[in-house]
Amino acid sequence: MVAVVTGASGHVGGNLVRALLDRGRSVRALVHHDRRALEGLDLEIVEGDVRDPKSLRRAFEGAEVVYHAAAQISLLRNEWPLMEAVNILGTRNVAESCLSCGVRRLIHFSSIHALQQRPQGVSMDETCSLVASPRCPSYDRSKAAGEGEVLEGIRRGLDAVILNPTAFIGPYDFRPSHFGQALLAMGQGRLRALVEGGFDWVDVRDVAEGALAAEERAPKGARYILSGHWVSLREVAALVQEITGVLAGRVAFPIWLARVGAPFATAVARRRGKRPLYTSASLKALCSNPDISHARASRDLHYHPRPFRETMVDTLRWFAETGYLPAPPTLTDGDALDEEKP
Repeated sequence: MVAVVTGASGHVGGNLVRALLDRGRSVRALVHHDRRALEGLDLEIVEGDVRDPKSLRRAFEGAEVVYHAAAQISLLRNEWPLMEAVNILGTRNVAESCLSCGVRRLIHFSSIHALQQRPQGVSMDETCSLVASPRCPSYDRSKAAGEGEVLEGIRRGLDAVILNPTAFIGPYDFRPSHFGQALLAMGQGRLRALVEGGFDWVDVRDVAEGALAAEERAPKGARYILSGHWVSLREVAALVQEITGVLAGRVAFPIWLARVGAPFATAVARRRGKRPLYTSASLKALCSNPDISHARASRDLHYHPRPFRETMVDTLRWFAETGYLPAPPTLTDGDALDEEKP
């Protein structure tokens, strides 16, 4: 039974491929360029692009299930054309190709950002509507529209399940991700200024396990939020300092002040050829609703996210083992830090 993974070389894709292989599954990875996350793995690689329907049909031929994890993630407003091409039109191509190739089931990775926020104190769950306002960040709108393409496929007979994970954190973050970059900056002592606020962070390995459970147990057309734990940036920085011994985040600015400086920080980062950490979109996320329920996934998929501290230890250890961070003694002296503190 062949399982195809689009975006296989990305953060969630690399972890998902490993979870499938651990179960003895035959995996076909659709890869656009970077293959670092797949080196040394026993799988079939197909070069392709979700914007190219011919390459999708070539990759999906004979497949039992497709995990659609390919996406263009951006915190900038001016990258809408690429997000539209990948997250919306690319998802349409994936749904069409699944139908034409007779794929039994599609597991689509959307995002918590595709769902409308609820007021503070009111839990977000799978009954939330998709975002539609042009005032919403471009990424949010592109993921919501991508879900619309999957829903249209379902109306045409496609067996698909939609997953809405929160912010990924975890090992095999080769590129690295936006939050991975922030962790590296903290671990290297380069990120001294934080912002008040936080987000719901989820271990990417738990998301992969949730996706496998969705393939096996979820009813057609179901949606599941895969959330983890809401943790403030101050608490993240404190954990980085505890685990690595590097002083991280000496001061935290209020959101209103960070919003004033965000356009200037973005301009400086782009001139230096780097991705900005603090943008209007990321600041909006950091003050969003912290109450995100994964009760449905826990009930139907037996989904239970691991402790956040365990994720942080494993992530920083992986960054050290792969050379992104120096390896301090606390990351190599045994497994004492792997235990959740009371």
